Amino acid sequence: MREPIVVSAEIGGDILSLETGVLANQANAAVVVRYGDTVVLVTATMSQKARADIDFFPLIVDYEERKYAVGKIPGGFVKRGGRPSDESIVQGRLVDRSIRPLFPKGMRNEVQVIVMPISVDFDHPPAVLGIIGASAALTISDIPWNGPLGAVRVGYVNGEFILNPNSEMTELSDLELVVSSRPDHVMMIEADANELPEDVMMQAIELAHLENQKVIALIEELRAKAGKPKAEVPLYLVPTEIKEAVKAFAGESLKEAIQNPDKLAREAGLSQLKDEIVVQMNTPPDPESPPPYEGRELELSMAVDEVIKETVRKLILDEGKRPDGRAPHEIREISCAVGLLPRTHGSGLFQRGQTQVLTTCTLGALQEAQILDALSEEESKRYMHFYNFPPFSVGEVRPLRGAGRREVGHGMLAERALMRMIPPEEEFPYAILLYSEVLESNGSTSMASTCGSTLALMDAGVPIKAPVAGIATGLVYESDDRYALLTDIQGMEDATGDMDFKVAGTANGITAIQLDLKIPGLPSHIIAETLQRARESRLFILQKMLEVIPAPRPEVSPRAPRIFVMEINPDKIGEVIGPGGKTVKKITAETGAQIQIEQTGKIYIAAPDGESGERARQMIEALTKEVAVGEVYTGRVTRLMARGAFVEVLPGKEGLVDLRDLTDKRVSRPEEVVKVGDTLRVRVKEIDHMGRINLTTRGLEQPAEFGAVSAVATPVSGGAPRHGGDRRPAPPRGDRRPERPTRPEKPEPAEEEIPKPQFRPKR
Repeated sequence: MREPIVVSAEIGGDILSLETGVLANQANAAVVVRYGDTVVLVTATMSQKARADIDFFPLIVDYEERKYAVGKIPGGFVKRGGRPSDESIVQGRLVDRSIRPLFPKGMRNEVQVIVMPISVDFDHPPAVLGIIGASAALTISDIPWNGPLGAVRVGYVNGEFILNPNSEMTELSDLELVVSSRPDHVMMIEADANELPEDVMMQAIELAHLENQKVIALIEELRAKAGKPKAEVPLYLVPTEIKEAVKAFAGESLKEAIQNPDKLAREAGLSQLKDEIVVQMNTPPDPESPPPYEGRELELSMAVDEVIKETVRKLILDEGKRPDGRAPHEIREISCAVGLLPRTHGSGLFQRGQTQVLTTCTLGALQEAQILDALSEEESKRYMHFYNFPPFSVGEVRPLRGAGRREVGHGMLAERALMRMIPPEEEFPYAILLYSEVLESNGSTSMASTCGSTLALMDAGVPIKAPVAGIATGLVYESDDRYALLTDIQGMEDATGDMDFKVAGTANGITAIQLDLKIPGLPSHIIAETLQRARESRLFILQKMLEVIPAPRPEVSPRAPRIFVMEINPDKIGEVIGPGGKTVKKITAETGAQIQIEQTGKIYIAAPDGESGERARQMIEALTKEVAVGEVYTGRVTRLMARGAFVEVLPGKEGLVDLRDLTDKRVSRPEEVVKVGDTLRVRVKEIDHMGRINLTTRGLEQPAEFGAVSAVATPVSGGAPRHGGDRRPAPPRGDRRPERPTRPEKPEPAEEEIPKPQFRPKR
C-alpha cells in the first residue's frame, strides 16, 4: 500500500487532516477528511469527452450515507439501503451549492463528486467535511475549478460563538450555521436560528469566513504536495459575432417582450420570439445558398438566451426597471386566507403575485412521528414539512414522480424556518405534519411555503412561539460598487440574476437562511445589506398575515385528536400492556384511542374525542392504581370459597372478605349471602406481608383510619400471620347488640390449607 500524503491543522479546537494517495486512486482525485472520529471519503471524477449537445454544465453531486459509519444496520426489509434520505439530499445540496459557481463558464465535461461518510462520531458531523473534501479533491485534481474554498459550522450558546460545536453544544445553541467561502468572499450560507438579530448573524458569518482561511491554507498545502496540472477542456461559449448579430436583428423586440408583467404571457411570447429569431436568422437570402448558421443552431439559440439575460440585467442596472415594472425594493401584492378546507385540521393559503401556495396542517399522536434512519442521533421527528411542486404550477405538462432534490431542499428549508417556533412535546404532545402544495410558481415558493405553514399552524390551533414569514432577495452584480438588490425576486430575475438569498424569521429575528450564488463569492457589505432589506420585507409580510389571523386559535381543531398525558409507576407498565399486549389492545378496541407508553412511565393517549380519551385514561388509572388500606371500593365477586368471597376491587386485584366480615348473620357458607357476579362495597382492612388484601363490608362510613393500624398483619404469638387479622373490630358503642351466649369457634385453617385455584394444562 502506498504511503498517504497528509496535511493537518487545528480548526475549531480539533485537528482536521486531509490525506490522499491511498484510496480510490482511479478517480481524478480522492481525499480522505478526518475530524475527530469522523472520516469522509470524497472523490472527484470528470468524463474525458465534453457534451456538445447540451447548453448547461452537467455536474452531479451525490452524498452517500453508509449506516455502517455509525454501527447501524439499515431498517426495513432492504438492508442494502435504498433511496437517499432527505437529510442526505440536503447535505449533497450544500456541497453542490458551494462548488458549482467555481467551474469555468461553458464547461460541458461531466463532473461527478461523491461524498461518502465512512465513519461518523456525532460530535463531528460529516456534512461540512463533505464540502471541505470536495474542495480539496477538486483543487488537487486536473479538473478545471477556481477553488479552493473552506467550510465551517458556527454555534451560538449563552451569547458566545462556538466553532464546530459538538453535539451537546449544538443542542444548547441558538444557531446552526454553515458557511463556505473563498479567500475574499462568501460562497454559500445555510442556517437555522432561534430568532437571532441581524447584527449577531452577520458577526457569525464574518467569524466563519475568517476561520475558513485556515481551511483554505490547509488545502493549498495539500495542493503543493499532491496537486496535478489542470486539464485543457473545451468551453462552449457563445461567439461574440453571433450574439452581436442577434442584438442587431432582434434586440428591441426582445426588450419589449421582456417587459410584459404577466409571467405566462411573457414566457410564451419570448419562447415564440426565440423560435422565430432562430429560424429567420438561419434562413439564407438565396434558396440555393446554405443556411448562414448551418450546424450552429444550438449556438444561435444560446445567443438569444444570452441577449435576453443581458437585456434584463441592463434594464435593472441602468433604468431601475424590473420585468414586471416593480421598483427594486417593491414586494408584489400579498393575499392570505385560512380555514379554506373544512375537513383538515388547519389550512392556509398564501399568495404573493403569481406565486401561490396552499399549506395544510395535520395533527396526530406522537407515535405517528417520522422514524429516521440516517447518520444522526435523532431517531424520530414529530414536526414534518413536505413540499410539492406539480407541473401545472408553471403551466407545464410532465409525468408526476416522487419528490426530487429541489422539492426536498425547499421543503426542508421551510421546515427549519419554523422548527424552533414549534412548542415542545411537553407543552403540545402532538405529531405535526405540514404539506405545502405549490399551485402557482413565479419565484420563491419556499418562502411562500414558510408563510403558508405559519397560517396553517395558527389555523389548527398550534401555539407556535411566534409567526414566521420569509422573503427571497435577488442580485444583479457587476462590481462591488455597481449592483442592484431585488426584493421578492420572480422567476426571470432568478434565472438571469446572480443570487437567491432566502431569509425567514419572526418580528424579533432570523430563523433560517439559504444563500445560492452564481457568481464566485459575495462581499460582506452586500450580505449585511441583504439581511437588513429582508427584515424590512419580512415585517411587511407578517403584518399582512396577522391581519387575517392575529394569533393561534385558542383550541386545536375539533377534528384533531385529543391528547391526554398521564404518568404511572414504571413498574406498572407491564400491567398496562398485559401479556402479549392483550390489555392495551383491549383498551384501544373499547375506546378507539391510540396509546403510547414510554419507559419512564409517561403515557400519551390520543383519542378521537374527549370522552373516549377520558375513558381510556380511567381504564389505565384503574390498572395502575395502588390498593390503599382504609379505602372503600365497589367491586365484583369473582369466586367463592369456604372461608369467604373474593372481590375484585381494581382490575386484576382481588381481596378476600372473610365470612365473618361478610355479614352480621351467622352463616356457614358464603353462598348464603352472595354469589359470583354480585357487586359489593368493601373497605380494605389490611395488606399482609405477602401482599394479600383483606377486605370487610363493615364500617364503610367510618373514617379512612378504620382498620389501618398496620399495612401488614400483626402475627399471633407463636404462629404465622392470620389471613384475616386476629380479631373483629368492635361496632360503635351506640350500635351494640345484646350479648349472645358464646359457643366455641372452629379453629382457623392453617395457611397451607387455604384452597388454591387449580390450573389444568393445555392440551
